[in-house]
Amino acid sequence: MRKYLIVIAALLAIAIITAGCNGTDHTVNEREKVENELNPEKNNHTPGDPEVNNRLGYVSYKEDQLQDHPGKQQVVTIDRNKMADMISRTILKTEGFNQVATLVTDKHVLVAYKKKDDIDSHQAATTAKQTAMSVMPRYFDVYVSENPAMIADLQSLHNSTTRNKNYDNTVARIIANMKQSPQGDDYIENRVR
Repeated sequence: MRKYLIVIAALLAIAIITAGCNGTDHTVNEREKVENELNPEKNNHTPGDPEVNNRLGYVSYKEDQLQDHPGKQQVVTIDRNKMADMISRTILKTEGFNQVATLVTDKHVLVAYKKKDDIDSHQAATTAKQTAMSVMPRYFDVYVSENPAMIADLQSLHNSTTRNKNYDNTVARIIANMKQSPQGDDYIENRVR
């Protein structure tokens, strides 16, 4: 009987110590929560079929097949997180960048970065802008900035939606600030507007 009391007392002591340790540092837990939320890896899911990326995409319709559903409109969507992730990763794979933050809105791509000292500001802007333009559909306007403070500005919008009442003003302010940095060259001369 005494053995059981000692075991129960030990388990209770462990439980109390564990519970006490878990609730002492809320700031660390909140910081980890924000870091996990901003981690681009959180949305990366490996497809069930490993060959899915090697397959070609093909669709064929006849006119009468589309007329069968006259009121039904097909809505095309873009996963903005995946596009922002792809742009940031691609820019970082080129030489000259230490950190890249990308925000994709409904009509803009905003890229802020910390560049290495050995790359020219104009060349860095051109690389960042051309990378974003090569990934996104042509109707997106791309703005870049070498000002590292812009990374925090983009981060502040990461949970926003286009329905937020201050959204348009905030994005316009960020774009105005980004335009103060070199914007680089557009590589698409015949860009449709």
